[in-house]
Amino acid sequence: MDLTSPQHNHLQNELIRELERQEGEKEDEDIVAEIMRRRFFPALITHKAWEGFHFADHEIRITEATDCYGAVVWPSALVLCYFLETNSKQYNLVDKNVIEIGAGTGLVSIVASLLGALVTATDLPELLGNLQHNVLQNTKLKCKHQPRVKELSWGIDLEKNFPRSSCHFDYILAADVVYHHPFLDELLLTFDHLCKNDTVILWAMKFRLEKENQFVGRFQTLFDLEIQGFFNRQLHT
Repeated sequence: MDLTSPQHNHLQNELIRELERQEGEKEDEDIVAEIMRRRFFPALITHKAWEGFHFADHEIRITEATDCYGAVVWPSALVLCYFLETNSKQYNLVDKNVIEIGAGTGLVSIVASLLGALVTATDLPELLGNLQHNVLQNTKLKCKHQPRVKELSWGIDLEKNFPRSSCHFDYILAADVVYHHPFLDELLLTFDHLCKNDTVILWAMKFRLEKENQFVGRFQTLFDLEIQGFFNRQLHT
């Protein structure tokens, strides 16, 4: 075969793409395995169910509420925690003003706090009790800045509760906030309100339904979007 022929070049390119795909899948598998190794469960049955995670050189114990979607640790939260820990030089959170929207169990906010950030963890009022419990249990006397827990209902009383003149966040954290719910317009409005020109949004999500995927396009009309990673393999929690 002529090694300079178009047919050979096409075959070579296809082989290169296949090798890159396989290498990418292998890398995905390694990262997923590493993330799942951070997770552990109590050795004995306890009166209150919890699960544990190792991030930022700490053991973190999270209490979940299985009757509420917002009080469960979802895979995107683990991915974002892993990203914050392994990219701490590029995204240095020390002394940075950080807000997490849809904080849920508080795992991401806890990890950001342990990495040195001044964190405000937010969610709906009915989730704040469990969120406060997890945050306090895992950060008291362990962090440079004690994180705050605050109510935030997307799109509601934003200027009253988070006035633009006095609120400046270096980072906005969000994990799996785009899912099957009717509040995508309010979510976009909340992102827009909380952002300044130099604010960085670190957002982990799972692509599911077309409506939710379209949100990414709408997001790009307001913000510059850079995809840091794309997992082909799924995490199962």
